[in-house]
Amino acid sequence: MPTLRITGGRVVQPDHTVERADVLIDQDAGTILEVGDTDRGDDTLDADDGLVIPGLVNAHTHVAMTLLRGFVEDQPLEQWLEETVWPVEAALEPADVRAGARLGVAEMIRAGITAFSDMYFEVSETATVVEQAGVRATLGHTAISVGKESAAAHADMERSLAVAREVDGAADGRIRATVQPHNPATVDTDVLETHVPTAREADLPLHYHTNESTREVSDVIEATGRRPIVYADELGMLQPGDTLAHCVDVDEREIELLADRGVTVVHNPAANMKTASGIAPVAKLREAGVPVALGTDGPASNNDLDLFDEMCDAAMVAKLATGNAAALPARAVFEMATVEGARALGIDSGRVGAGANADLAVVDTSEPKFGPGHSPLTSLVYTADGSDVRHTICDGQVLMRDRTLTTIDLDRARRDAEQQARRLFDRAGVADTEPTTTVE
Repeated sequence: MPTLRITGGRVVQPDHTVERADVLIDQDAGTILEVGDTDRGDDTLDADDGLVIPGLVNAHTHVAMTLLRGFVEDQPLEQWLEETVWPVEAALEPADVRAGARLGVAEMIRAGITAFSDMYFEVSETATVVEQAGVRATLGHTAISVGKESAAAHADMERSLAVAREVDGAADGRIRATVQPHNPATVDTDVLETHVPTAREADLPLHYHTNESTREVSDVIEATGRRPIVYADELGMLQPGDTLAHCVDVDEREIELLADRGVTVVHNPAANMKTASGIAPVAKLREAGVPVALGTDGPASNNDLDLFDEMCDAAMVAKLATGNAAALPARAVFEMATVEGARALGIDSGRVGAGANADLAVVDTSEPKFGPGHSPLTSLVYTADGSDVRHTICDGQVLMRDRTLTTIDLDRARRDAEQQARRLFDRAGVADTEPTTTVE
């Protein structure tokens, strides 16, 4: 049994206290053996001047959209999707998704993210990247009816079901699956009525967008006579294990439904701000008993995959929206990015404790910005960013040591993404655009 010892650091405990301790990992099992004083360990990671934290969980993203990062900015959500994103995505090929996903996963590892939930296309390509990179992921094919004839819309949802069955349990169990109707506003009612029951019979959870903007809510009300979450509930789309991204414009009845049904909302504050979609009422959701996790959304609407930035954004916008500086304190936001995200993905991560998955990150706090260090936890939320992560470990394996990736060739990932982005844009008829791909 090879073991790994993280030594010399301060550990953020499950109760959010911080204690100086070593962490001993069983690398074969991929679990934490003990947290405390130990001199065991076949290999060691130096955490001196560092905080040992649970690996962060990005509970909603579209990772391969790194290829679209920086392409057409400053548009409202509907215009950005309909006029910019969807026309380019129509030209996607498998090699594009693999290159975009590899760059995005590299970026997330460098930011201490060990698990993510992804909605996109050509899922087998992303699954290959996940398996090679050593992270955890929940994956699925996103089905949409917009612009499709009825037969094609049904076929797309059937593909979402088939892909979920294919990838669930892959990468030695590090990959889980969801069925993904894009949005109650963009998938036909008859498609949902036909295929959601099949997902339930297969015990596959749903992951979808909803209530992302006021316009979207109005469109659903006009089409169905009901608000989106009420409509989704009538279609059987709210069950424990389901995750709903955004939930910006929700009323009291919808909040009650979310709490009663035991679904998780994924808050994406940066993307919601950038597209002027609004601010999700996270404090109100949590007060009602709705589990809330944290996501970056896609790197084309954020524009990064850094959950440290997202934690700070979430805390700040909650204060601004409510006029209450304590509306969403640092402790709550840290839970959203760790244990709540892990619960949403159905994995025993998000905590540093014996028996948990050995999904961890070490944050270097030696920079002046962390001094004098009155509150390590609040420093993680309000001060740190992804570039402060020194080591990243997932399933007991070291994915980044001293800022050097061990499972992904970063230079190659950057080159491949640049090349594939140019080819994609050429196929989509926007060859004059020069997209940028950046890992910070």
